[in-house]
Amino acid sequence: NGTMYSSYTAASYSRLYELADNNKVNLLGAVSWSFEFENQPYFYGFRDMATNGIDKPVLNVFRMYGKMSGNRVEISGNQNHTANSIRDLSVRGEKTDIGALASKDSKSAAVMLWHYHDDDVAGASQNIDVNLNGLPAKKVKISHYRIDNEHSNSYEVWKKMGSPQNPTDAQYKQLAAAGQLALVKPTFKNRVKNGKLSLKFSLPRQGVSLLRLDW
Repeated sequence: NGTMYSSYTAASYSRLYELADNNKVNLLGAVSWSFEFENQPYFYGFRDMATNGIDKPVLNVFRMYGKMSGNRVEISGNQNHTANSIRDLSVRGEKTDIGALASKDSKSAAVMLWHYHDDDVAGASQNIDVNLNGLPAKKVKISHYRIDNEHSNSYEVWKKMGSPQNPTDAQYKQLAAAGQLALVKPTFKNRVKNGKLSLKFSLPRQGVSLLRLDW
């Protein structure tokens, strides 16, 4: 129901590309192993993306993917696990997995970042430095989307309501709105110097961010 499933999905799908590259496979698509549960209580089923018409945080990862277009571009980081290390050791030590997937089109670019760990326990946020190169514009419009306990998360809102199984009309509308993909702050513009742009922000544990740049 919460952000572990959404950060896990972001971290897992990106490794499909890595595995495909390592094994020289042409990856055409992927399937989410999810199910439909009829006539179940609110937030009762597992491995589903919505409950009684209320979208869960995990569905917003796919909305983020929908905002990425064009070709993949190279990324690097100092705290991202490899597909092979996750296969052999999972993500269970002190080092969380902070990884990224990036794309670039003729008029836009996007970077998805996640802060994942197999243990679904509270932990510190991480300060993220994003350094972009090769941007072809002098100014870009930046939209920063987020999935965490405060954004794009109907489950946390539902719990704060007292976990109602018969929400009022007003509560249902609030839950439906909370289930949509949300911005951290209003879209803003930033200057690009010599094709380079640097951004800094804090990413909570089990959180996912998407930076969408348009020019």
